[in-house]
Amino acid sequence: MPDAFAERLLAWFDVSGRKDLPWQVGDAYRIWVSEIMLQQTQVQTVIPYFQRFVQSFPDAAALADAPLDDVLRHWSGLGYYARARNLHAAAIAIRDQHGGRFPATFEDVQALPGVGRSTAGAILALSRDERHPILDGNVKRVLARHAAIDGWPGKTEVAKLLWSLAEQHTPDDRAGDYTQAIMDLGATLCTRSRPRCEDCPVHVDCQAFAADAIDRYPGKKPKKAKPLKETTMLMAVSRDSLYLERRPAAGIWGGLWSLPEVDDIDDWCERRAVSSNVEVERWQPLRHSFSHYDLDIQPVVVRLPKEAGAVQDGEDAVWYRLDDEPPGGIAAPVKKLIDALRSSEHVPNG
Repeated sequence: MPDAFAERLLAWFDVSGRKDLPWQVGDAYRIWVSEIMLQQTQVQTVIPYFQRFVQSFPDAAALADAPLDDVLRHWSGLGYYARARNLHAAAIAIRDQHGGRFPATFEDVQALPGVGRSTAGAILALSRDERHPILDGNVKRVLARHAAIDGWPGKTEVAKLLWSLAEQHTPDDRAGDYTQAIMDLGATLCTRSRPRCEDCPVHVDCQAFAADAIDRYPGKKPKKAKPLKETTMLMAVSRDSLYLERRPAAGIWGGLWSLPEVDDIDDWCERRAVSSNVEVERWQPLRHSFSHYDLDIQPVVVRLPKEAGAVQDGEDAVWYRLDDEPPGGIAAPVKKLIDALRSSEHVPNG
């Protein structure tokens, strides 16, 4: 028998839970893709990305066989690009180690790149109705408030308490519905700000609600001053094309196509056998915020006098025609700069 918490939650889900999300009709592959996309990203943002993604990559084999550039292109704008690289690597593992079938055991699912304990549990609960407790961001918030668990959930001792509660409340029957229900509760009612406590099915014994201390839970991550970094991005233009380089696989924007980051514009031109007599235009800096630092980008447009083909390119460098599809994934601030360059004010006359 489910405990009272699960009973009330399931009764609410039967009436008010979300049952029309695009990944709810399908197999473990679709659930897996959605769960990876939903990490750090809201449902309404994910839906159009998910629909385009599974249309292009309908199963793990199609995803494994696709070039990483194509996968990253479909991910452009969704952020946290390590998720896409891990998704592609995991699809290759599914193809090569599991015969193209999504693994059925918790241990095999958790062993896939980018899949942790909570994500593995959610995939198997939602796709196979197996009983596995989960603890994503929404669930942490619900459980921390309901039981008034002090402290930041990133701390080991706090996470241990929350996992214990997740285990306690997860029912043996209807595990998949319960899993969707507790995620829905956190996403729609027990929200980070302005929660709708009066509509919550478990507010009658919610300790944070009883103490009028909803905002206290879950505990906040200790604040650190965000460092500010600076870089110069070179926008080398030749006629209607822009020079792009693929970033290293590791690090920020790994594997994406980007503008070269340079310290010395003249040196960059000389190394590519371009005359130093070039037209240089400095734009207003663009600030981009990451979770752990802010980045001030100084865009510098260099209009080259030579044909694009005369300047060095290669496997990890390309001249990108501004009217064409990008060669792969492009980070959001780089896309902003390219869009500005593409505008009639900045595109050079052919």
